[in-house]
Parts: sequence; structure tokens; C-alpha cells
Amino acid sequence: MKQANYSRNIFYVLLFFAIILSGYILKATSSIILPIIISIFLSLVFFPIVKKLNQKFKFPWVISSILITTLFLIAIFAISTLLITSLSSIATQYPKYEDKFMSIYKIFADSFNWEFDAGKSFFDNMWSHLKVREYVQKAALFFSSGVFSFGKSFLMIILLLVFLLIEMRLSTAKINVAFANKKQAQVKKIMKKIVSEVIRFISIKFFISLATGLIVFLGTSLIGLDFPIVWGFLAFVMNFIPTFGSIFSSIITTLFSLLQFYPEWWKVIFVFILMLSVNMILGNIVEPRIEGKQMDISPVIILIGLTIWGGIWGFIGMILAVPMLVIIKIICENISFLHTFAILIGNDPETTKSELNSLDETD
Repeated sequence: MKQANYSRNIFYVLLFFAIILSGYILKATSSIILPIIISIFLSLVFFPIVKKLNQKFKFPWVISSILITTLFLIAIFAISTLLITSLSSIATQYPKYEDKFMSIYKIFADSFNWEFDAGKSFFDNMWSHLKVREYVQKAALFFSSGVFSFGKSFLMIILLLVFLLIEMRLSTAKINVAFANKKQAQVKKIMKKIVSEVIRFISIKFFISLATGLIVFLGTSLIGLDFPIVWGFLAFVMNFIPTFGSIFSSIITTLFSLLQFYPEWWKVIFVFILMLSVNMILGNIVEPRIEGKQMDISPVIILIGLTIWGGIWGFIGMILAVPMLVIIKIICENISFLHTFAILIGNDPETTKSELNSLDETD
């Protein structure tokens, strides 16, 4: 008995160091691993649609896979066009805000003893006196390399997505051949649960984010804030990052309202209360409760996962944090020596306990 406990303790220590090492490897190879992970998640989301097109409407599987990927590309193109148009509209209306930028810069210049030339524009002052030139050059270099890297990664994601969707038509046959008869049902159950839980999370996240974006758009339109589409879109996108994303979008939108409406403080306060209430109710109360309850993951574990995966993969890692936790929990539920971790990750111990199973118990 003591020997068994000693071996188990050694295993957990080795598992801990293996997890730490895996984190470093995932971070170091993020440019290679991330496109693969994103493609896998997208394929899990689109797989039921392709399957339905094939079974119900008799579309050939390959044609269905290509059709869904094409529609996805069209949606990405439409969103990108909307974003570019919105950013262009901001640039064309910049002169309208020049005086306010100068006033704000003068306040900071007086407070921190910066040089200030009233005869120059805001950007000329920034460019001449705050060494903005080198920061802009570094930012331009980073942006150009980032765009090139994103283009390669996006192309890889699309190619992998198509081939993964096509390959999935053989998933059942592969499971039947790869596993013994007694394990087939369990493996199929695990795969089905992973797909359904990932789709559930993405659906919750999408509709909560959409509701947040629509409310922000309507509220900022009502108060007369310029570029309401931009603030609604920003709220929609940033809400995919739990807690931190909503805080960022709230700060940016409120600061712009201060820039536009000052000294009409009541309008600024309205925008602040709008962003605070929408993000607090939908983003920080409703969404974590729905996710924690339906997927049985502790809200604390969600925040920890958000921090860890964000540290490994940045913005994308924060978006993928909860789906990764879902998959990890499902795997832990079905491996006997990882049941402890499944219970710790879960929100309700009794609910998690009822889901515990083990592949080796089917032998």
C-alpha cells in the first residue's frame, strides 16, 4: 500500500514538471502550434454542420467541407472590411479632434515639463519632443512583420481546416479499428462530449459578445458618440477575452467619450455607466455563471486558465483558455489516476463525480 502511494506521489511530481516543460515548449513553438490548435477547434465547430449537410441534404462530404470553409472566409472578409472602413472613418475625421488633443497634450506638458510649441500640430509636438519617431519606426516594423506572419498563419489555418474537415468523415472508422471493441463506445463518448462542449462554449461566448456589442452600439448611438460601430465592434471582439477584454474596451470607449464630449460630463458619465453595467452584467456575471454551470468548470479555474494560457499564447491563448480547460477536464474524467484533477477543475464536485469514468475499467 505504501509502495503504491509512493509511486503515485512520484508520478504526480513528474506530471507537474512535465506540465511546466510543456508550457515552455508550447510558448516557444507558438508560431507552429497555434495554427494547428485553431484549425482543430474550428473543425470541431464546423464538423456538425458538414455532417448535417452530408446526411440530410446529401452533399458530398468534400464539397460540404469546402463550402463551409468558403463561407467562413467570406465572413472573415466582411468583418475585416467593416473594421478597415471604420478605422478609415476615424482617420478622415481626425482634424475635428486636433484642438482637443492639443489641449490634453498641453496639460501633460505643463505637468511633466515637456516641450510645447503652440505653432506646431499635435503630432509635430509628439514627433519632435517625445522621441515618437523611434517608437513609430519600431511599431511599423513590428506591424509589418506581424501582418506577414499573420498572413502565413491564416493560410495554414484555412488549409488545415479543409483537410481536417475532410478527414473527419473517417473518424468513426478509425476509432473502430484503433481501439478494442470494449473501448470503442467510451472513446466515441469522449469525442462526442468534447465536440458538444466546445460548440456550447463558443455559442455562449458568441451570443454574449454579440449582445454586448449591440447594446454598446445602441447606447453610444443614443448619446451621440462618434463611430458607434467601432465601439460596438470593439466590445464584441474584446468580450471574447473574459474580464480583461471588457475592461480594456470600457476604458478605450470612455476615454474617447471624454475627448469628444468634454466638458459635458453627464455624457461621459453616461458612456462610463453604460460600459460598466453592460460588461459587469453580461461579461462578468451572466457569462461566467452560464459557462461555469453548463460546462461544470469553476469560475476560479477559468480565471487561472485565462492567465496561464494568455501567458503562453497571448490574445489567442486567452480566447482558447476555456475550450482547453473543457477538453482537459473531459480527459481527466475518463482516466482513473486523473480523476482528482477533474474534480478540482469542476464547479460542482457531485456533478463531476457522476461523470467520472475510466477507459481501463472497460477492459
